[in-house]
Amino acid sequence: MPSFDATLEADATELRNAVEQTSKEIGTRFDFKGTSASVEQKDRELTCIADSEFQLSQVRDVLIGKCAKRGVDVRFLNMGDIQKLGGDKIKQVITVRHGIAGDDAKRIVRVIKDSKMKVQAAIQGDAVRITGGKRDDLQAAIALLKKDVSDLPLTFGNFRD
Repeated sequence: MPSFDATLEADATELRNAVEQTSKEIGTRFDFKGTSASVEQKDRELTCIADSEFQLSQVRDVLIGKCAKRGVDVRFLNMGDIQKLGGDKIKQVITVRHGIAGDDAKRIVRVIKDSKMKVQAAIQGDAVRITGGKRDDLQAAIALLKKDVSDLPLTFGNFRD
């Protein structure tokens, strides 16, 4: 039976490159000279630090621009709350989405079942495996998911014949 997995996973290398390019641009820009503006990455967590909310929004904009240029979908980034640090510094923690949450997985399965296509969807951990009789059915399922589940940056992999 042909099958594929629908997953939610950002390219870690491209994300790291985007963070490094953001740090490099922050270091060279005139409006950030002498400030504590920075971006740090720890696994799937990005931390933006700045002196004011305006500066924090500028750092975020640079990061989002670099992610877009590197091909990292910005829908992977979940912006956290802005927190005050000691002095007049503020920070914002941005988490990188990884794995399909349970309710989103159920919604994907429901979309597949409601389409009356000759494919089956099953939740397997943090991915959804879709199996069908023909490759054409699976390709139609991919097109359907891209159209109907546009709020999630789904990646389709592990295609087996």
